[in-house]
Amino acid sequence: MANWVLLVGVIAVFAGLAGVILAAGGSTEPTGVARSLAAVEAIKAAPDSMRKDLDRPFNERVTGPFFERLVNLGRRFTPSDQAARIKRKLDLAGNPAGWDTDRVLGFKVLGAFVGGALGFFVPMFLGNALWALVFGVGLLVLGYFGPNLMLYQLAYERSQRIQRELPDALDMLVISVESGLGFDAALSQVARNTEGPLAEEFFRALQEMQLGTGRSDALRALADRTDVGDLRGFVTAMVQADAFGIPIANVLRIQAREMRIRRSQRAEETAQKIPVKILFPLIFCILPSLFIVILGPAAIQIMNAFRQF
Repeated sequence: MANWVLLVGVIAVFAGLAGVILAAGGSTEPTGVARSLAAVEAIKAAPDSMRKDLDRPFNERVTGPFFERLVNLGRRFTPSDQAARIKRKLDLAGNPAGWDTDRVLGFKVLGAFVGGALGFFVPMFLGNALWALVFGVGLLVLGYFGPNLMLYQLAYERSQRIQRELPDALDMLVISVESGLGFDAALSQVARNTEGPLAEEFFRALQEMQLGTGRSDALRALADRTDVGDLRGFVTAMVQADAFGIPIANVLRIQAREMRIRRSQRAEETAQKIPVKILFPLIFCILPSLFIVILGPAAIQIMNAFRQF
């Protein structure tokens, strides 16, 4: 009986191999190089409109239309005043290259979809429906507001840098004006010899003045593109000096002195905040480690002493 079972098994194996060989040999579909050549011939035989579509870059054929749908979806579910708010945040962030309102809306929708999907399906695969709901909703909200948080961080860093650079720029303005240059020429001198967002704003104000915008209007637009209080105060003083005919050198000297005083006050304020900020790391991180290092060996010796009794 065992011999018959072995014989049937061997026959079945050979029959299967023969079937596979016959199926592979009898297939009429092209394979390998023949299939590639057939695909090339099919593309050549396609209509001109289809070949033009295939010759376009992948970004124009797939990525662009997909992102356009995301933008339209973001506009549909976004309040009407949200576009103006995003434009304001972009201005405060310095209008990064490649960023506009439509791109931000598209990334908000894309972040919501990706975050919600990851937060929901990963815990579901692990078998926890409650955590899937919690993480799904949480990551959806985080993905939707992620671009807003990024713009806020960029705007905050830019404002802090403008505030740090403003006193030195005003000192250079004072030196340039007192050496005989006009205000516009002094502003151009400062913009050429400095780097950073403040120099970029000075360049933009100069370009607006060269295009025909009044000095007061260009300076007001400069202040509106930032949220730095010191810069707004400087612009207000310069606009008033221009309106009332006050000598600009005197105004610049006073403004530069005030900016230096405010910078010293901010440094003192930051120094006064250090003890409060260091208190929590000291209590929850440093002191427990010191207690473990200092009292740990003594505690071990006490435990060993009690074990001997």
